[in-house]
Amino acid sequence: MLKILKAGFYTTVQDSGRFHFRNNGVPVSGVMDEMTVFKVNSLLENEVSAAVLEITMTGPTLMFEEETYMALGGAEMSATLNNLPIQNYKVYQIEIGDILSFGRLDKGFRSYLGVREGFTSKEILGSRSFYKPITKENRLRDNDVVPFIDSKLFQPKISEIKVDSFLDDNKLEVSKGPEFHLLSDRHLEEIFSKSFTIAHENNRMAYQIKETISSHEMSMLTSATLPGTVQLTPSGKLIVLMKDGQTTGGYPRVLQLTDKAICILAQKRGGDKVNFKLV
Repeated sequence: MLKILKAGFYTTVQDSGRFHFRNNGVPVSGVMDEMTVFKVNSLLENEVSAAVLEITMTGPTLMFEEETYMALGGAEMSATLNNLPIQNYKVYQIEIGDILSFGRLDKGFRSYLGVREGFTSKEILGSRSFYKPITKENRLRDNDVVPFIDSKLFQPKISEIKVDSFLDDNKLEVSKGPEFHLLSDRHLEEIFSKSFTIAHENNRMAYQIKETISSHEMSMLTSATLPGTVQLTPSGKLIVLMKDGQTTGGYPRVLQLTDKAICILAQKRGGDKVNFKLV
């Protein structure tokens, strides 16, 4: 078990996601930054879909009640193990009673904690990913416990990796959305010629862009959306749907982020700058 001594701002269990239920209005959910989690699970020789903790902005304080091996990736959050600094993308052997803590957020927005064989909290609709009301809670709280299988004999083939971090990247590559053709030349100029600021209204459901572009009178029927869909409201506001975003929407779907762009955006916080590049 992993004991949550202090939960931090927003800490959840996430895996690769919950699929085949979007027709019932159930979002995919799952980790926001798949690229980072792939590296963490690879270090631990886990399945790609193994569940991790997703740690947002302010990290938790955690106590291990079983032996295991762990690795961190993503945001740089001044992590310590038993008060000694540790680094991202390195495997650490864990003993019973070890304490993992996080300090100042230096770069990025979301950190990921993986353990050998992944966390084994309850599966619902084929996934362990938190999403209320599918799951009882939307985040971990003080004194919660998260189960995992103890591991004593693991010998990692690779104990650490050097990663070309994308935490400083601000270019979001996009493809044309279903309603891209409705954009005017003026809209295209506004979207692709300048940088935008991430609004403070951002979470696992959607990221809003602070600046607006020209208003419009486009209309459409409510249609399917995906993580990474960029909607344009009549007032000219851009909204990027994320992993917990709704499965349908009535605003024009003008752009679609690539998988990498979703990961880059997931590491941004209010006030950060991004720009769109059509690919």
